[in-house]
Amino acid sequence: MILNKEYWKKRYKDKTTGWDIGFVSPPMKNFIDGLQDKTAKILVPGSGNGYEVEYLWQNGFKNVFAADYAELPLIHLKKRMPSFPETQLIHSDFFEIDQSFDIILEQTFFCALNPSLRPLYAEKMDALLKPKGILAGLLFKFPLTTSGPPFGGSINEYEELFKSKFHLHKLETAYNSLQERAGKELFFIFEKKST
Repeated sequence: MILNKEYWKKRYKDKTTGWDIGFVSPPMKNFIDGLQDKTAKILVPGSGNGYEVEYLWQNGFKNVFAADYAELPLIHLKKRMPSFPETQLIHSDFFEIDQSFDIILEQTFFCALNPSLRPLYAEKMDALLKPKGILAGLLFKFPLTTSGPPFGGSINEYEELFKSKFHLHKLETAYNSLQERAGKELFFIFEKKST
């Protein structure tokens, strides 16, 4: 399976997007509700239809960016939010984004990448975040298999992957997951180490 631009384009075109719940997930909503700095520059990579982006925007975070490999979900987001700036819609390979952010929100992006790219993901997150920047969101907690996406993983794997570049402030089973995801999601907050 090649998880390239054509693969994701087809998934959206065929509406085979089982990860899309149609609204911001409770753990992500709870985290966003606790954010204080409305000027923070925020990235949602692999944003899909962008419910986190929409929720942030509606709550006064005007420096939020949606990035996706597939164009169709970005078009859907723009239709729902006509006032959202085109310049904040990034139709690109995540690994080619060249900006810096205060906060990056992880919601079903990491689990959609080929697991071989995980070390590159950790390096890219470190490169995209400003010093003491925050990477937060959800990672799946189920055995890593070759069938996916989504691809799973474990707390131990995630700790090993991120501990050299980030302070791991929180990495625990989400208490407020949707019923169908209960016990399968880890909520995390990682802070980029100062350099």
